[in-house]
Amino acid sequence: MSPELVAAALAWADRDPDPDTAALVRAAVADGDEASLRRWFDGRIAFGTAGLRAPMAPGPTGMNRIVVRETTAGLLEWLRAGASSPRLVVAHDARHRSETFATDVAEVAASHGAEVLLLTGPRATPIAAHELLRRSADAAVVITASHNPPADNGYKLYLADGIQLSSPADAEIAAAIDRVAAGERPVEGPGGGSIEPVGDDAADAHLDACTAVVGPGPRELRVVATAMHGVGGAHLAAAMVRAGFDPPLRVAEQWEPDPDFPTVAFPNPEEAGALDLAVAMAAHHDADVVIANDPDADRVAAAVPDRAGGWRQLTGDEVGALLADAAIGRHDAADGPALVSSSLVSSSLIDRIAAAAGVDSVRTLTGFKWIARPIVDRADHRFLFGYEEALGYCVGDRVRDKDGISAALLLLAVAAAERAAGRDLLDRLDDLALAHGWHRTRPVTIRFDGDGGLARRASTLAGLVAAPPDDLGGLAVLEVIDLEAPGPLPPTAGLVLRVGDESGTVRAVVRPSGTEPKLKAYLEAVEPVVDADDLAAARERADERLDRVAAALAGLMSG
Repeated sequence: MSPELVAAALAWADRDPDPDTAALVRAAVADGDEASLRRWFDGRIAFGTAGLRAPMAPGPTGMNRIVVRETTAGLLEWLRAGASSPRLVVAHDARHRSETFATDVAEVAASHGAEVLLLTGPRATPIAAHELLRRSADAAVVITASHNPPADNGYKLYLADGIQLSSPADAEIAAAIDRVAAGERPVEGPGGGSIEPVGDDAADAHLDACTAVVGPGPRELRVVATAMHGVGGAHLAAAMVRAGFDPPLRVAEQWEPDPDFPTVAFPNPEEAGALDLAVAMAAHHDADVVIANDPDADRVAAAVPDRAGGWRQLTGDEVGALLADAAIGRHDAADGPALVSSSLVSSSLIDRIAAAAGVDSVRTLTGFKWIARPIVDRADHRFLFGYEEALGYCVGDRVRDKDGISAALLLLAVAAAERAAGRDLLDRLDDLALAHGWHRTRPVTIRFDGDGGLARRASTLAGLVAAPPDDLGGLAVLEVIDLEAPGPLPPTAGLVLRVGDESGTVRAVVRPSGTEPKLKAYLEAVEPVVDADDLAAARERADERLDRVAAALAGLMSG
């Protein structure tokens, strides 16, 4: 084991304020555990759009108190360049060490002269995102890893416009953090700041904003809700009551915060099996809809009774279409121009709904730093709604990020209106298909496990871009777009394929999945619908083309 590695590890342990992580490091040195030491001390956790997110572990590659404190000192150096006494909102979820990390953020920020508004108790992320704008703060930090596994934690950052980081701020803040980590800047400042505890006032203000998006209408609905062991359960229930709904039937096993997430393998409503307890309860109680928030309540999923006597989870695009239709339907053209936004991998149905109503529809790169950006860049338009197919929805502009509480309320309002008319959400989706055609979407995901997974993923994607196929599943490739080439969107890794024949086409967007060793394709088939009698046949035609393209593309993506 190299002396340099041992020296770096022991120096870290000597200044680590957390005795548990310091003890891990010293034990690894004593045991000669070079693998662990290299995992912890080779490199540094990357600071980017979502701030930080990593397993809780010692060293500069993990989430720990030293990293959190250094990150905060770098952030404050950057903020103080624009405001000598910046105002900072700080909040946290209920994960292991989240409260400790949030306290570290508050104390370091105050030592650098910041006015810190520290939300007390575990809080849903949208509350902090809303409080940032309500209190005209310069930034907000939320300690959360959202729906990541129990071992992870994170440091999510919003700037004064309420939107996640984008260039050049992300690189500038990362450089400031590096200066602190290198010892060129102090972690602790000279003082002069303050810490103000903020209690239920912030949550109440967010509830008011949520209920404002719903509007009048029927409220009779039987709802089963799960918080997925996260912090959104009580807040969702309060929002429903404030909006006029009965409180939800709660999935007791998943309602209270539990950082170990004992009933789910992965606390993400997108994952297979995550909604099983909620759906079983809904079937037992003859409920109308299931609502599931992820652990920090910025995403929402829904399930409904199907036409065969069972239940099915709505896709992210189906929920997106229902919410877009509702948000657009509540807009009065006399109020001026309006717009909606969505990621390039989401269904194009939102474009057709918007066009029919005379509302602009903006396509962006994936991620809410892009989806919410038109709120600022197109300020002459009223922002109605934005979404990405991965269960992220932004209703209005009072939270400029995903908000699983306001989105849940609006979806429940739609469901209640349909129930009052003797219908359900599937009937509403049929209406949208009759008006705009069937828009069927499907993901294809290939994971590159083992050593070198990220490199193999990059090589496979590069091969597809350099030599795209001539056909997929017997359907000709009609168009290829390299997303890294100059175009209407900022360059990004990936490509778009349009395949089909005279009977119809399928769009496939292929792109890497963040920092995970995954390659994902987002498929969409659009099928015109002649009349109500043609609905089932149109759906089958779209699904048949999706089957062919998905199978062929999965083979190519597997390398």
